[in-house]
Amino acid sequence: VKLWEKSLIAKIAVKWGVPNTNNEQMAYELKGLTGGILLLRNKFYIILYRGKDFLPQTLTSSIVKRELELRKCQVVEEDARIRAFERLAVANEPLAKTCTMGTLSEFIKIQTDFQEQRRGVGEVNVRLLAEIERLDKLLRKEGRRLFILNGKMRGSAKQLSKLNSGWRPAKEETDQEMMTEEDKECLRKIGLKMNSSLLLGRRGVFDGVIEAMHQHWKHREVVKVISMQRAYPQVIRTAKLLEAETGGILVSVDKLKDGHCIIIYRGKNYKRPVKLSTEHLLTKRKALLQSLEMQRFGSLKFFTNQKQRKISDLQLKQAELKDQLGQ
Repeated sequence: VKLWEKSLIAKIAVKWGVPNTNNEQMAYELKGLTGGILLLRNKFYIILYRGKDFLPQTLTSSIVKRELELRKCQVVEEDARIRAFERLAVANEPLAKTCTMGTLSEFIKIQTDFQEQRRGVGEVNVRLLAEIERLDKLLRKEGRRLFILNGKMRGSAKQLSKLNSGWRPAKEETDQEMMTEEDKECLRKIGLKMNSSLLLGRRGVFDGVIEAMHQHWKHREVVKVISMQRAYPQVIRTAKLLEAETGGILVSVDKLKDGHCIIIYRGKNYKRPVKLSTEHLLTKRKALLQSLEMQRFGSLKFFTNQKQRKISDLQLKQAELKDQLGQ
């Protein structure tokens, strides 16, 4: 306490290794005895903050002394008033029925009557104000986090648009070979029985996939592509993209135990291109960066929506508490 008169905090060193000592218990007892705020506790130090309501010992003694003097003055004034009233009082009127307006006894009676009521209302208001202040602090914290997430989303969208600008998908051919349903069913059965297949990873469709499909068509008429995408519309989009990029014919899209199977026929008039790699598709490295950036953008969008929902709930709760405080 003497240290708090010179400084805002008190730093207490704990002798480490002494048996039968518990720094957590010591910190709890010091906090209860001094009325301070515990800032830090570890096996080496205990740091206590004196708080904004701390008064030095000299100032406390001066306040107590002043209150005692004021109480003595009130008692002297009350005794003088009673003696003066006894001299001027009517003989037949009893002293108990006299008016106590403006006296010390009236002041003490008012304090006694309304002390509990004032304490109860004050405690409720203090709790509401503390809760509103806590929600306000939490709103500022969540708003700051939402601002950071929005900045990251803008950066991720900019990077994603930059990667997508280097990818120009080919247009679908309108003049394709005509195939009957019997031919498609026959090619589908052949493709499902094939052991060799091409697996599409997280990179999706890039120049290496198109080159590998042409390598498959060098020895076989159909190619079986395994896609691990879960949503069926995404699988159809990938199949249409492979059909447009390679110039083949989409035979079928079948659901497997793990993923989907895309079977593409090379066509009767297939001619192996001189240059297998395509310049308008992404490379293997850029396709991986695009996949990672899309995953990152999706995660940021999900957490941003969560933060916005949480902020809305906190604002609604704060408005309800302010209404209670106003009533």
